Amino acid sequence: MERVLVIAPHPDDELLGCGGTLLRHLAEGDAVHWLIVTRMTPETGFDPTAIEGRERLIETVAEAVGFTGVHRLDLPTTRLDTLPVAGIVSAMAGVVDTVRPTVVYLPWAEDVHTDHQVAATAARACTKWFRHPSVSRVLAYETLSETDFVLPPGRPFTPNYFVDIEPHLARKLELLTLYQEELGDFPFPRSPTAVEALARVRGAACGCRAAEAFQLLKAVRRRPPTDGQ
Repeated sequence: MERVLVIAPHPDDELLGCGGTLLRHLAEGDAVHWLIVTRMTPETGFDPTAIEGRERLIETVAEAVGFTGVHRLDLPTTRLDTLPVAGIVSAMAGVVDTVRPTVVYLPWAEDVHTDHQVAATAARACTKWFRHPSVSRVLAYETLSETDFVLPPGRPFTPNYFVDIEPHLARKLELLTLYQEELGDFPFPRSPTAVEALARVRGAACGCRAAEAFQLLKAVRRRPPTDGQ
């Protein structure tokens, strides 16, 4: 059984980037943990009603997806670039120590949103084998409205790892509607039409009817443990 940790700078990134893959992990009996890096606060411009609504939404999404665990860093949304990265790494490492993931999904480091950039930098620091030896695979996911807006000289997202999500695509699209305030009508990038279109394009690239694409950043194939080790 795999222990999966998906690192989401904001709620909705987990479904946009790898919702179908997470559903497949769960269907295959894997443990899937959701780490939410940021939180709405009055200091970041959100009123109490919006904050309470977001907290209820997170609970709803967690139950609907069936996450094994939900973990929160509660850092200020849209402000990660104002915080010392070392502190973010320390907080994130605590979650990695608790979950002991074998697979980590993180945002693409070149996403245009600075929260994504900082979260990706901190996450990569939490995958060193001598500090977190459980981690065998690290994959970066793409987030519509962030990854697709990278401009030169930024590095474009170049996937080299694909996951067939055809059996889970409909459920992914259904779950995304829980984030209604984050969605818009096509051609808005965070629209059900755009999400499905991307899944079809990624599927066509790998011979599947629908897929999610990743950049594989690290993969370790360890030998089975032997007596005395």
